[in-house]
Amino acid sequence: MGVSQQSIPPAPETQRLARQVHDLTADLMTPDRRLYWLDLAVTSLVTYASLFAAVAGDLPGAVRWAAGVVCVFALYRAISFIHELTHLRADDAPGFKAAWNILIGVPFLAPSFLYEGVHTLHHAKDRYGTARDPEYLPLARYRAGKIVLFAISAVAAPLAMLVRFAVVTPLSFAWPPLRRFAIARLSAMTINPVFAREDLATSAAWRAQEIGCWLWSWTLIAAAAGGLLSPRWLIALAILCAVTFVNQLRTLGAHAWSNDGGRMSFEDQFRDSVNVPPPALLPALWAPVGLRYHALHHLAPRLPYHALGAAHRRLFAALPAESPYHGVAQPNLSRALRDLLARARAHGA
Repeated sequence: MGVSQQSIPPAPETQRLARQVHDLTADLMTPDRRLYWLDLAVTSLVTYASLFAAVAGDLPGAVRWAAGVVCVFALYRAISFIHELTHLRADDAPGFKAAWNILIGVPFLAPSFLYEGVHTLHHAKDRYGTARDPEYLPLARYRAGKIVLFAISAVAAPLAMLVRFAVVTPLSFAWPPLRRFAIARLSAMTINPVFAREDLATSAAWRAQEIGCWLWSWTLIAAAAGGLLSPRWLIALAILCAVTFVNQLRTLGAHAWSNDGGRMSFEDQFRDSVNVPPPALLPALWAPVGLRYHALHHLAPRLPYHALGAAHRRLFAALPAESPYHGVAQPNLSRALRDLLARARAHGA
């Protein structure tokens, strides 16, 4: 439960944990540029190859279905790099953000500006779990049916992005009031419906990404209207919808979602977050690019995704059994979702 800002005392145990995490992982903080580029190249290749096989390839139905499943998880991994981009500094992997936007962000209408300047607010200690957090809702206080609706609503995201870039973007450039509204309310990947960007300035990179998405969305619409796209390309839309649905399920499993909107202590913020470490194997698919270590990420946001596994093993081995670190693990997504629904039922009882 949240508490008021004035009532939050220092938490020596959490401060000690933060120091321990820093001391045990300091040598893991440097991103491996070669791994970033290799991962992006391989993931992009698998994404486009499987998408072609699922949509355009003259292959048996079973093969195309298998390719579609592969594409869902390959594309999901590729898009999940947007989270990593928000924590990378410009000199960590020069050119990587631009390459990601060209290969993934713009073609799939998920440019990095939608997450930049937004996700880092979720890590702000005076915002986490409050109405000012773009990535938090008191989901554990919802009825179970509303949680299910929250998960299902994600399938509308691809069409919403198409409208955002094909319709709102060009109109906003012609009408300043709409432009201000589009930047504040329609330019962020969030789950908090009342969140609005406070800084309405846009960079050259933002505008280039937005115009790229605008022109690409018009190209897709024109190709469909002109009969240049086979009805099979609806499979691509289904793949995108599946990606957003899987991500919504992951989101539900990333936190306890129990806060009531008040400001939380750093220890409460950490305890409200979830790790799904090995031996579970499926998180490599539904929580790729280090997202399975979400609680650890909140302790050390600068740890690159490829170092989170090693960092977790060190912390798990070095920290005593009574450490808060051992209390945030879930064995799998199913258990995390069941616990969320149980908390929701208990709150509504």
